[in-house]
Amino acid sequence: MLKNRHFEQQIKFILEIEKLKTIFRQSYIMDTDRHENDAEHSWHLAMAACILFEYSNEAVDQLRTLKMLLIHDLVEIYAGDTFCYDDKENKNKLEREKSSADKIFSLLPNNQKNKIRDLWNEFEEAYSPEAKFANTIDRLVAFLLNYFSGGRIWKENSISKQQVLKRMAPVENGSEILWDYVNQLIDDAVSSGMLKK
Repeated sequence: MLKNRHFEQQIKFILEIEKLKTIFRQSYIMDTDRHENDAEHSWHLAMAACILFEYSNEAVDQLRTLKMLLIHDLVEIYAGDTFCYDDKENKNKLEREKSSADKIFSLLPNNQKNKIRDLWNEFEEAYSPEAKFANTIDRLVAFLLNYFSGGRIWKENSISKQQVLKRMAPVENGSEILWDYVNQLIDDAVSSGMLKK
């Protein structure tokens, strides 16, 4: 039986990240009254990226992008999910998530800990083509769930067009085509009463 510290750290990390299934987000699963959890969200992002890579503004390393999408919310195991339109909670979100990143990634062996933490940092800073596109997909999928569930979260929280435009602005950095699509849906959401003007 394989038994050494390196392997034990890897197994401990794998078991710890299972907790992602217990972190619930604001978005509803379409056609239900249940909120999605972070594990479902991460899977959905990875699948969406696989389907939409062709719309990236720049050529991207697809595997690197998928890794970012699967890694970026692991910090919410300890930091929790912060509603993107909650100004108060978003003030210290990055500090909480950095602290959580220190904790969760430290479970891994050093060589993997550093590589995964670097990918998490890259996603947060959104400076590479991969990180820009990963951020685009992260925002797009949550937006689509809100739009195609009749704007339920937007209505429940009296969200305005300007708030959504501000939240969705990074989409343009990753994909101008998807940004145009988002703008069309935002205009429709306003005219159909899902969003405040």
